Amino acid sequence: MSFSFNEENLAKIEELKKRYPSPHALNLPCLWMAQYQDGYISLDAIEEISKIIHMPSMEIYRVATFYSMFHLEPQEKLVVDVCKTLSCKLCGSDEILNHLKNKDVRVRHVECLGSCGSAPVMQINDEYYENLDTKKVDEILGEML
Repeated sequence: MSFSFNEENLAKIEELKKRYPSPHALNLPCLWMAQYQDGYISLDAIEEISKIIHMPSMEIYRVATFYSMFHLEPQEKLVVDVCKTLSCKLCGSDEILNHLKNKDVRVRHVECLGSCGSAPVMQINDEYYENLDTKKVDEILGEML
């Protein structure tokens, strides 16, 4: 299976190239575009990005595996990221995690989501859900499942 960016994404990449002094700076935007386009980032997509931004594919792979928001395989279930750092823990993220165990979702306990002032926090796709309790979690998931 091969990957190629669609015309819309290729046009975005060309526009972004004009804004940065080095094409290497397009690593993250290209990873996002590949994931939005196919729902995950395949190794073929990493190879294509490598050709476009003139960066070794292993460097792109390292970035893709460093960040928990990138998926390197198709996702079967809804993926729910729950922050596991101190602010969220003190405000009830463990209760949220335990509550999610009974739901038909894939739960990932991830590093700081950067929203400590509104803890506990979870992320689904690109959306943050803050100041959570189990009732709010059920309302959010009820709209998605």
